[in-house]
Amino acid sequence: MTGPVKTRIVGHVLEVTLDRPKANAVDLATSRIMGEVFRDFRDNPDLRVAILTGAGEKFFCPGWDLKAANDGDAVDGDYGVGGFGGLQELPHMNKPVICAVNGICFGGGLEIALSCDIILAAEHASFALPEIRSGTVADAASIKLPKRIPYHIAMEMLFTGRWLDAEEAHRWGFVNHIHKADELMAEAWKMAELLASGPPLVFAAIKEVVREAEGEKFQDTMNKVTRRQLRTVDTLYGSEDNLEGFRAFTEKRDPVWKGR
Repeated sequence: MTGPVKTRIVGHVLEVTLDRPKANAVDLATSRIMGEVFRDFRDNPDLRVAILTGAGEKFFCPGWDLKAANDGDAVDGDYGVGGFGGLQELPHMNKPVICAVNGICFGGGLEIALSCDIILAAEHASFALPEIRSGTVADAASIKLPKRIPYHIAMEMLFTGRWLDAEEAHRWGFVNHIHKADELMAEAWKMAELLASGPPLVFAAIKEVVREAEGEKFQDTMNKVTRRQLRTVDTLYGSEDNLEGFRAFTEKRDPVWKGR
């Protein structure tokens, strides 16, 4: 794919690269493309894992393109099927998404990263939520970040806009692993291939259960699981893969997952 969003497929893995020089900022058109890419990934049974990264070595993504906004892109415009960046409001996204943060990641770029399931960072990556200095609110980050890291650290980031380097981001827990810049994508692919070899129906059930549990009491979500009221859980419990897991364990062999 040409344009601001590049894609590459190898086996069951989709690589998505945000490529808008100079900084990979996202305008409305780019956000809509990203939404279409991730919707198609979600709906393609042959694809099991996605990797999201940025082009170049300096920027992952600074979020909203202020130049485009100045030229007429409305902040409350049509971001596309997945909301800003294509991921954070995409319904039924039940496949793992890995974010490989290859550089500066702030504002809406950090919100996009937080919409992924696993975040890997290059050693030189840095993170911030500077919206406070522009007189606006980092809305998605205000919802997500206090649930991911200690409340007081999240509020300091939101209130002050201060920067965190990769080491501190890792220490507070919203970065899984740090890698050398020239090893980041190889490590992201290694993680993706590990997940792609796993049971896709189980991953789907995990993601739906986690989403449901965010806004409910523990027992309410447990009741939905045990009563098979969640679509992915019901699909899993009646699947060939569910039986394959039991058979492989009994036969002392590796399971062969078919996603059905």
